[in-house]
Amino acid sequence: MVTIRQMAASDWPTVSEIYAQGIETGFATFETELPSYNTWNKNHITTCRFVAEKSEKVAAWAALSPVSGRCVYGGIGEVSVYVGKKYRGMGIGKLLMKHLILESEKQGLWTLQAGIFPENKGSIKLHEIVGFRKIGFREKVGKLHGEWKDNLLFERRSKKVGLD
Repeated sequence: MVTIRQMAASDWPTVSEIYAQGIETGFATFETELPSYNTWNKNHITTCRFVAEKSEKVAAWAALSPVSGRCVYGGIGEVSVYVGKKYRGMGIGKLLMKHLILESEKQGLWTLQAGIFPENKGSIKLHEIVGFRKIGFREKVGKLHGEWKDNLLFERRSKKVGLD
């Protein structure tokens, strides 16, 4: 059984370990080093960060970051979702993303977006399964380990928030 709950600061050691596993893949993030908890905390929306537990162990995490400081973009969040190595392919990411979507709508967010490396087939599939659609392609948007990387842009518009 999988339980989804609000992420606590005390989860950071396991959350950062899972994040490090994503960094190691070379296609989950442009980050090359783990941030401190304080840095990570400042960059993520406090109400939309969750962990998924399996057998009372944190197996995955998801959080939203604001896309801009401008108020017009206040209803848009950038998705980060990471599943621990030994928990991939079990549907945990899907459960976590569905929860994140519901909670983001409760917080008034009308759009979730994600930038995904084309090589990250698992993340692309996960986002599509929960209702994201590909809206763009950014060629050579940034360098990772000296190599230019492309990024696919995905978006999910709420069917409940921002309709008026």
